[in-house]
Amino acid sequence: MGQVKHLSVAVVFALAACERPSHRAAPADTGAAYDVLLHGGWIVDGSGNPRWQGDLAIQGDRIAAMGRLIGAEARETLDVSGLVVAPGFIDMLGQSETSVLIDNRALSKITQGITTEVTGEGGAVAPLTNRLVALDSEVMKRYNLAEDWRDLDGYFAHLARSGSAINIATFVGATQVRMAVIGFENRAPTGPEQAHMEALVDTMMQQGALGLSTAIEYAPAFYAQTEEIIALAKAARRRGGVYATHMRNEGGQIDQALDETFRIAREADIPAEIWHLKISGRRNWGRMPHVLARIDSARAAGLDITADQYPYLAGATSLDASVPAWAHSGGNDSLVWRLRDPAARARLRAELLAPPHNSDRFYRATEGPSGVIVLPFEDSLHYLQGKRLSEIAAARRRDPIETMFDLIIADHARSGAIYFIMSEPDVRAALVSPLVAVDCDASGVAPDGPFGKDGTHPRAYGAFPRILGHYVREAKLMPLEFAVRKMTSLAAQRVGLADRGLLRPGMYADITVFDPATIADRATFEQPHQPSVGISYVFVNGRPVIRRAQLTSERPGRGLRGPGYVPPVRRGH
Repeated sequence: MGQVKHLSVAVVFALAACERPSHRAAPADTGAAYDVLLHGGWIVDGSGNPRWQGDLAIQGDRIAAMGRLIGAEARETLDVSGLVVAPGFIDMLGQSETSVLIDNRALSKITQGITTEVTGEGGAVAPLTNRLVALDSEVMKRYNLAEDWRDLDGYFAHLARSGSAINIATFVGATQVRMAVIGFENRAPTGPEQAHMEALVDTMMQQGALGLSTAIEYAPAFYAQTEEIIALAKAARRRGGVYATHMRNEGGQIDQALDETFRIAREADIPAEIWHLKISGRRNWGRMPHVLARIDSARAAGLDITADQYPYLAGATSLDASVPAWAHSGGNDSLVWRLRDPAARARLRAELLAPPHNSDRFYRATEGPSGVIVLPFEDSLHYLQGKRLSEIAAARRRDPIETMFDLIIADHARSGAIYFIMSEPDVRAALVSPLVAVDCDASGVAPDGPFGKDGTHPRAYGAFPRILGHYVREAKLMPLEFAVRKMTSLAAQRVGLADRGLLRPGMYADITVFDPATIADRATFEQPHQPSVGISYVFVNGRPVIRRAQLTSERPGRGLRGPGYVPPVRRGH
């Protein structure tokens, strides 16, 4: 597990521009023997600099040489003429932390060219308690996964035993530590509870977390006040961490949510990443330039703020996320009880119908049930997979909101949903920002795997190729080199993966080779389990997981430790 350190985006970009190796002269002995030689490709090194034609050599898990390696010897030479050789793509927000333990191929990720996933959105793999494991048990039994770890050391050990096609790096979630200490109650922590949560953050940072994350649009994270988060962020910052957030609001109150993010960054003195930046709800569309201007202003005032996004007009989360936050207090059992209680149910229905109150909750942001695709968990409800809420309600001759409540009860608040809430101009405005990286916000799945019958969002298979195929090649929205930088060095440098994200001798050999003329997404909302095309080779830590567009048996992915990592022998306990 390699230790990494945080570098500011501005500093590393400047270094990258200065340190670009010349392709006119090979920096290494051209008579050396390498493991793999990628010959004659277009080198797009992740810095944003113009492409150049040359060779790249891999030795072990590192890039050994770059340039015109005339006469170089290698155990395997691959002719990649006409193809782009780029750093492995980094998913700035994935959800594969447990799915990769169930299906270690992470097929939907590697067929996009993703070599590293950043995860831990509020909830995270650690810390775990026996109570939290018991609450997960029914879901985990379905996939034969035993949550046999309680901290990050244990999780990374499990990952190493299971093997993985991709690297995994994770945040410690504020939601996770809150659930471990307080549970699902709508209340502030006591003094000892707050101290306990801060101690857990410190422990997870020492074990390799990248920093602190929040998902404060959702309960129980929603119940945390800003001051609670600032204190946790300070604990992460003392170990060199960054702060990543699914903000409290992405619609009509996005300015207030930005204010909170900026306050946390300022008072905790911590770099901040806004996860899956979006403008939600028709009445708010067109505000992305305003949001980007506010981020620019915050940066000009001295705050280190960046963001990431996925290139689709629909988001995906749980179906019960449409229910007002107060009803989630106590967890799923309590939510289901309230939906069964006539008085509470009537109150919730009234709140969903009464603008502007709760008008940014997901159901309201779609402006109707036709904008909601239901993704049930229970096998008995799989006949509804991929259907619109409007279709289900019509078939049942029932009101859409009442139908939604019924489904939440029937699936015990485990159903997912896709919500059409965004506009194309807003998505494009964020895409052309140099401060916005790329994410999938989805777990790694496969059509023939244990998740192949479950519903998913097409972003699970297509986010990165969609940008390179549709927005770069077809729409000509941005240069290819610019897009690759967003997918590689911008993400790596944001979370402190200083030895990944660029093609440089000595860097880890995470490499994606693709055809710029054919790369494209194939997944749709109607048929999401369709891998992307155009990815020819993917190397993770120097070993091929995709060879000639085909999956290999290699599982070289690693757990990547964050800036505060301290080896166990040095922790003093």
